[in-house]
Amino acid sequence: MGTPDFAVTSLDAIVQAGYEVCAVVTVPDRQTGRGLKLTYSPVKEYALAHGLPLLQPEKLRDPEFQEALRSVGADIFVVVAFRMLPQSVWAMPPMGTFNLHASLLPHYRGAAPINWAIINGERKTGVTTFLLNENIDEGQLLLQSETDINDDDNAETLHDRLAAMGSKLVVETLDGLFNHTLNPQPQPTGMSLKAAPKIFKQDCAIDWRRSGKEIFDFVRGLCPYPAATTTMIDEKGQTIGMKIFVTEYENSCTNNTGTIVCDKKKELKIGVKDGFIKILSLQINGKKRISIEELLRGYNVSSWKLAL
Repeated sequence: MGTPDFAVTSLDAIVQAGYEVCAVVTVPDRQTGRGLKLTYSPVKEYALAHGLPLLQPEKLRDPEFQEALRSVGADIFVVVAFRMLPQSVWAMPPMGTFNLHASLLPHYRGAAPINWAIINGERKTGVTTFLLNENIDEGQLLLQSETDINDDDNAETLHDRLAAMGSKLVVETLDGLFNHTLNPQPQPTGMSLKAAPKIFKQDCAIDWRRSGKEIFDFVRGLCPYPAATTTMIDEKGQTIGMKIFVTEYENSCTNNTGTIVCDKKKELKIGVKDGFIKILSLQINGKKRISIEELLRGYNVSSWKLAL
C-alpha cells in the first residue's frame, strides 16, 4: 500500500526479493493541470508495468474494497507512504500490517519527518519499520536503520537516501517476520518527542530574525518542495514573492538583520542577527528557477528591500 516514488522503491525491492505481491493498493487516479489530464500515482505506474493486481479505493472503509482486499489472501500488508488505515484493514491479514516510516521512531511521528529532521538541525535520522495499531506511528518497533544528515543534504537528497535504505529494511522486516526471528518492541516512552506535522504554505515563510544556522537548515529542509519563501520590495514599492532553494551561511558577530548586500554581479546576501545568508538559487513567483547570477543580470536588486 503506497502512493509516491518513495513507496515505489520498497515495492520494487519486495518484487526483486522474490515475494509474491498479491495486490497493490494506491490512490485513485486524479485530474491535474490546466488540461485536467488523468494522472496515475507512481505506485500504480509500477504496478501496471509489472503486471501486479491493483486496487484503488476512494474510501478504505468501503465494504466492496475490503472484500476485494480480503479475497487476495495476503499473509501480511506492507504500508509505505500511504493513508491512515482503519482497524478493519490493518488487522485483516493473519501476520498483521507493518509500516515504513522515514525517521527513527518515536521521534518525528507525522507526515513530514524528512523535512523536519533537517529543519531542526538534526545530525542523524533514519528509517523504521513498525506494526500498525490504532494510534498513528505508535505501533511496536521492528527494525531501524540510521544515517547521518550532512550539511549539503536537502529534503530531496535525504529522501532518496532514506528511500533506498527503507527498501532494504522492508525486505529485512519481511524476512524476519516470515522466519520468526523478529521480536517486536514497544516504542520508548517518557521522553520529549519531536513532531513532524504536515507542512502548509504558510509554514514556509523564512523568519529573517532567526539565527543564520536556523535559516540555512530551514531552506534546505524545504528544498526543492515545498520550498522556503520570502518577499522583497522593489524600487517601485511593488512586492516580489520568491522561493529560496540554496543558501550558504556566513557567520559573524554583527547583527545585520534585514540588510541586503549586493555586488550587482554574482552575490546577494541578506543580513541576519549573527551574520549573512548568501542566496545561491531562487525562483521569483511565476518564473523559472534561476541562479543568483541570472537574477542579478535581469533585476536591479541593489535597490530592493526585505519585507520582514
